Amino acid sequence: MKKIFILICLLFLSSCTSIPKNTSDGCSIFSERYLWYKHAKKTEQKWGTPIYLQLAIIKMESDFDWLAKPKRHKIFKVIPYRRASSSLGYSQAIKGTWKQYKNETGNKLATRTRFKDSVDFIGWYTNKSEKILKISKKDSFRQYIAYHEGWGNYKNYKNNQKVILLAKKVQKQSNKYKTQLNNCKNSLTTRKYIIF
Repeated sequence: MKKIFILICLLFLSSCTSIPKNTSDGCSIFSERYLWYKHAKKTEQKWGTPIYLQLAIIKMESDFDWLAKPKRHKIFKVIPYRRASSSLGYSQAIKGTWKQYKNETGNKLATRTRFKDSVDFIGWYTNKSEKILKISKKDSFRQYIAYHEGWGNYKNYKNNQKVILLAKKVQKQSNKYKTQLNNCKNSLTTRKYIIF
């Protein structure tokens, strides 16, 4: 009996943390992970950050891999060395910014490998970008540049073609998610059998 219980727990955990089958389709993501929709919707209501922007940032940053980390630098192209940054999880938040988020929101138990906390972090970050840099939360292109470069480096983005290309991809994916979610929003909002 104990072995069966452990097996069920492991299956439950793996289903909660595995990457959705089609990360390019918002409806597909939420049909697999309905609780993710609840968390993303709560973030939208709390911070005003559209669900499609939350998903587009996560798609670009980690492709929905909860354990995503930057690749390690290699010495002599063979020996693994340090990682490029301390980024981790769905949102790829770095340690310093994550600490600031926890301090400012009081969410002391937040972890970067949990979807619920990751979307709340993105909501908090994009909200601050709107206040500090006057970027609308509906402007996926500029919001992603602020997310990627940080508030202090945002003004220099025009010299960085790499980040401009990434931001264009986020904008395109954001528009796709927006269209997809408009098509399935009725089925998402009528699934009220999950009460938490």
